[in-house]
Amino acid sequence: MLKPGDSQRVAELMRETAAAELLPRFRNLAKDEIRQKRPGDFVTVADVASEQRLASGLARILPGVPVVGEEAVEGDAGLVALIGRPGESCWVVDPLDGTSNFVAGRDRFAMIVCLVHDRETIGGWILDVPNDRMAVALKGQGTTLDGAAVLGKPAARAPRGLVGYRVRKEFDRQLPPASRQRLGELTTLNCAGREYIEILSGTFDFNLYRMTKPWDHAAGALILSEAGGQALRLDGQPYQPAGRMEAGIIAAATPEAVAEARAVYEMVEMPLLAPRP
Repeated sequence: MLKPGDSQRVAELMRETAAAELLPRFRNLAKDEIRQKRPGDFVTVADVASEQRLASGLARILPGVPVVGEEAVEGDAGLVALIGRPGESCWVVDPLDGTSNFVAGRDRFAMIVCLVHDRETIGGWILDVPNDRMAVALKGQGTTLDGAAVLGKPAARAPRGLVGYRVRKEFDRQLPPASRQRLGELTTLNCAGREYIEILSGTFDFNLYRMTKPWDHAAGALILSEAGGQALRLDGQPYQPAGRMEAGIIAAATPEAVAEARAVYEMVEMPLLAPRP
């Protein structure tokens, strides 16, 4: 599907879009350029302009392949169904991941693009915009970070995790000290794309989410899997981009980190994370 050079074209499009639509607006937004879709869920003119530019560019790379963008889905929720079509392809785009950080002037935001074919992610690109770090994976071809091949290695310490505040609170509240010490630091960057790059670079070892919007996680799941790791649903099944968004994910660049995180997670009663029937 992707021709030689197309992956590089996607990466270049992302960097061009970040330079044109995101970086000039960072710490430079007017109040009327920010709104909330729901309380605490921000969208800005930068999100919209970035998605439009990405959609136009991706249409030139693979003509006729639809784009499922986070902001477009806000206007037409039915677009998500394109991800689950047997035998068909679509792009999935988060034009500005970490919008709350962007709005607050924190330099932790990213851009995410993935290509889905026949309900599987076959290409993933994440750009850590402020630091210009690019992670890329093509199914069956491994993962690179800034052009260098990456293979996950087990950490010589308790695995450090990227989890939400409520998850961390329950781990700290419910686990006896010996069990809690099986995991290291637990925190969040409020930006899934940046978190996947930090896991890939070895700064952190795993993430854990209940809500798994495909534009946040499909690319990262492929990137960590192609680096030798795993991306599993909370019930232990492999992550798929067309799966239920509330089915959760535990992902890492090594199977060992996933196994340890799952083992500790299963010791905790966490109704907020229980997959819905």
